[in-house]
Amino acid sequence: MPPRLPRALALAIAALLILPAPAPADAAPKKAQRTTATQSRGKPRARPPSAPPRRAAPGAPAVKQDKAAQLNRIYDEYWDAAMRLNPLQATFQGDPRFNDQLPNFLSAASRQQAHDFMLQWRDKVEAVGKDELQGQDLLSYEIFIRDAQLSLAAERYPAWMLPINPYNNLSSLIAVLGSGAGAQPFRTVKDYENWSKRSLGVPALFDQAIANMREGMQAGVVQPRALMEKVLPQLDAVIKPTAEESIFWAPVRNMPEDFSAEDRARLSAEYKRMIEYRLMPAYRALRGFIATEYLPATRTTDGLGTLPGGQDWYAHNIASSTSLEGSPAAIHAQGEQEVADLKQRIATLKKTAKIRGSMQKTFNTMRTDRQFVFKDADALLAHYADVGRRVDAALPALFTTRPKAALEIRPVEPERVLTASSSSYQPGSADGQQPGVLYVNTGDLPSRKRWGVAVQYLHEGMPGHHFQLGAQQELAALPRFRRLGGDVAFVEGWGLYAESLGEELGLYSDPYDHLGYLQISLLRTVRLVADTGLHAAGWSREQAIDYMVKNADLSATDAAAEVERFMALPGQTLAPRIGEARIRQLREKAQAELGERFDPRQFHHEILKDGSMPLDILQAKIERWIASQKT
Repeated sequence: MPPRLPRALALAIAALLILPAPAPADAAPKKAQRTTATQSRGKPRARPPSAPPRRAAPGAPAVKQDKAAQLNRIYDEYWDAAMRLNPLQATFQGDPRFNDQLPNFLSAASRQQAHDFMLQWRDKVEAVGKDELQGQDLLSYEIFIRDAQLSLAAERYPAWMLPINPYNNLSSLIAVLGSGAGAQPFRTVKDYENWSKRSLGVPALFDQAIANMREGMQAGVVQPRALMEKVLPQLDAVIKPTAEESIFWAPVRNMPEDFSAEDRARLSAEYKRMIEYRLMPAYRALRGFIATEYLPATRTTDGLGTLPGGQDWYAHNIASSTSLEGSPAAIHAQGEQEVADLKQRIATLKKTAKIRGSMQKTFNTMRTDRQFVFKDADALLAHYADVGRRVDAALPALFTTRPKAALEIRPVEPERVLTASSSSYQPGSADGQQPGVLYVNTGDLPSRKRWGVAVQYLHEGMPGHHFQLGAQQELAALPRFRRLGGDVAFVEGWGLYAESLGEELGLYSDPYDHLGYLQISLLRTVRLVADTGLHAAGWSREQAIDYMVKNADLSATDAAAEVERFMALPGQTLAPRIGEARIRQLREKAQAELGERFDPRQFHHEILKDGSMPLDILQAKIERWIASQKT
């Protein structure tokens, strides 16, 4: 999907260091890391024009139109102010106006500025109020206020004392930007000059990270040792003795051929000085601090709950990523029950299909048997196309509308094969002139299993991200904070829910396709239990690893990588699974209350028609819809 940062990230500059990434949708993480918008699906989109004020419907009260128009103007002004305050986020959103700026967003002064900024814009919106607002205008108000309150609530927790871990590494973010592999463009002479100017802020930012970590050491708010031991190799990979050996030299090596000889010489000399006298010293200082001062002060405990105020902090993380009030203990217990239920479903399916052996043996066969491997790239693409035709024929039973843009299946470009996920989605144009694209990675064919195609098509293509993001991008009048943002629990929750529709759509008639879906669902649910166990139930890293090995058919090495990601990003893995569960619960509620009048096509339309939103606001919207259907 395109880079859609969670909306709360637009609310405060401090959020730049905690860019959450949706949990993987398939059995293994889709990407090595996804801690910044530069690793999101697809490419940054250009900043769209501001949405025009909406006109009142004939006969509508003027006050309603005036209030909605006033709020839309505030939202538009807010977005531009947020981009000015937060230049890196502007870059991630494809807005190039501030590509030469890198403020010290880790400083106390910057945190205070972010606090004042959020209060100012929240108060402006609340001063207008929501009385008489309806439809999208009401939703925009509710979402803005909810996100503002979450941003302010996050200030209670000292995330700024933990600016670096292997999955959310400030130094890696700078390296990605400066190498030309991320959102920072290197196409024009001005682009090259922008990065040179932006890099002026790197030493101060790294010094501030060190100062913040020293404060954390004094307060007892430090990272687990197991995480920080993995940061040192990341820094070592960037630190080089000469500019020409550095990752930061890549833009010089790849300089466009149309640059003049004078510009090439000037920029090459400027970049050599920048790398050797500005960037490398900053990296060496950070590396030296972590190795000599911070690593000895790291903690031997693993979960967030062991830090001062850590239990409340973890509960806040869950509320922030899911927008739902639920205790970690309740989520943990529900997850354990769902793990047991999924194992029973797997056992029942194996018995019905007469597949012998243990669950572990069956999954091992699915990983290793050549019958599940495609003979060539064309065969893999053809299978995706066949699944697409089957889905397309079955969709009218569950959906009444679809995006204007068609969906095409294309192989991943050769230059991205080594780093791209097995499948990914790039939206088309809102007017339907450009199709949405489901990219299929045809590299490493032995890892592209036949039984994984249906579930991946449903998640990334139809009725998953192509339907959800396609519907959202056609809402041209949405304010930018909604159109360019996204709630992970909703977006990825819908993707997982779309996978579950495979049974209704007849996609899982092959028992191995069905087992593939259940295996992936089991892994996601095991992640949920391990995450809450680690951070709220007092589990150690080893306990969480053992649980995942026992219940998800993972190797100890893969389970350790999963658990260390949980340690670095507490609660992040919960959002997609909780989002899926809430959509399913809302469907069951609608079916129970509407009885024979329930139509899954209308329900799905109601879920998607207003774009992404927090789950609590989605629930209130669906409950209003259920009440309207009764009358």
